[in-house]
Amino acid sequence: MIRNFSEIAPLKKVLLHRPGDEFLNLTPNSLSRLLFDEIPYLKVAQQEHDAFANALRAEGVEVVYVTDLVAEALDAGGRTVRKKFIEQFIDEAGVTSAKLARHCFELLNGFKDNRDLVKKCIAGTDITELKKLRNVSGFYATRDIGKMILDPIPNICYPRDPISTIGYGATLHRMWAPTRNRETMFFDYVFKYHPFYNDTKLYYDRTEPYSIEGGDIMVLSKEVIAIGISQRTEPDAIADFARNLFKDKKNTFKYVLAVDIPDERSFMHLDTVMTRVDVDKFAVQDAIMDISTIYEITKGAGGELDIVEIHQNLQKVLEKYLHLNKVELIKCGNGRRIDAEREQWSDGVNLLCIKPGVVTAYDRNFVTNEALREHGVRVIEIPSSELSRGRGGTHCMTMALVREEEQ
Repeated sequence: MIRNFSEIAPLKKVLLHRPGDEFLNLTPNSLSRLLFDEIPYLKVAQQEHDAFANALRAEGVEVVYVTDLVAEALDAGGRTVRKKFIEQFIDEAGVTSAKLARHCFELLNGFKDNRDLVKKCIAGTDITELKKLRNVSGFYATRDIGKMILDPIPNICYPRDPISTIGYGATLHRMWAPTRNRETMFFDYVFKYHPFYNDTKLYYDRTEPYSIEGGDIMVLSKEVIAIGISQRTEPDAIADFARNLFKDKKNTFKYVLAVDIPDERSFMHLDTVMTRVDVDKFAVQDAIMDISTIYEITKGAGGELDIVEIHQNLQKVLEKYLHLNKVELIKCGNGRRIDAEREQWSDGVNLLCIKPGVVTAYDRNFVTNEALREHGVRVIEIPSSELSRGRGGTHCMTMALVREEEQ
């Protein structure tokens, strides 16, 4: 079951992915293609991620992992679904040679436990692992040693992006970068075959033509969803999502607020520049305070949408739609330019709210963390020397599956 009507309601169940061997298959030459800036040190990244998961558990949150959910879906689907999964994964990984595809299938199908299979899919496959594959002379070409036949999927440590949970439903996304669409394939199987999630209402599907990513989607209340118009989320995707949402008679949401943010790396998603940390408090990157291009999307006649540009700044918009007298905007780096630029780079305002006024944050963003404390927010600091190298904070590393329903 999914239940998510707020970014701040007490978190009961959350989805994570513990980094694995996919980090070991990152190389300087593949970083750009795989959307990473640096190569994290796996051992330390796992230690930091375990500390994060344990911090959540200490607050009463149930932690579940992507590999477990996908494996459980394959277990439930049986042999036919497992075969289809492997074949589809190889195809979506871009393997066009029938011979290579056959050998990849033999390798992956050799993992009898579905958890091991899923972990291997995420880790990637080097050509030298396909031991039966040889060229006509009986040897690998030297230039092919180390070549990845199935690319690793390092970005799956950020399950915020391939899906979003919205009310009692979800969205399954078409990702901006082709390499990340394999992540949505995993969740496609979860939503089709996992006994807990196979009846989930989907408001967007990975087969749609326009890209949308979960880092741009924020469930602010039972009535309001904010979505960033960003480098990775297209306006047409937001419109299609809103149409599907408003068609659902059980839906409680009345407004979709489309926030136009700059098309820059540091503004990758809405949650890299803004997250809600309390009933009346948001952590923000300074530049977003001047954004004034915001659209109100509501249900129109005949299944169409009414779209109106709001001529107010972000703070006033949040106060109006959340029915608050005043919203405090807590600045990254406490408003100091150098601190803000440095800590924005390591996701200073990309925060997971566990319950109103309690957030998780990277320990390295100490200036922003202190600013949050000065505003009455309890900050649970997470070790972050390696996790921060992927350019995603604690909000990115999580997807809420169940939050308490606000009254």
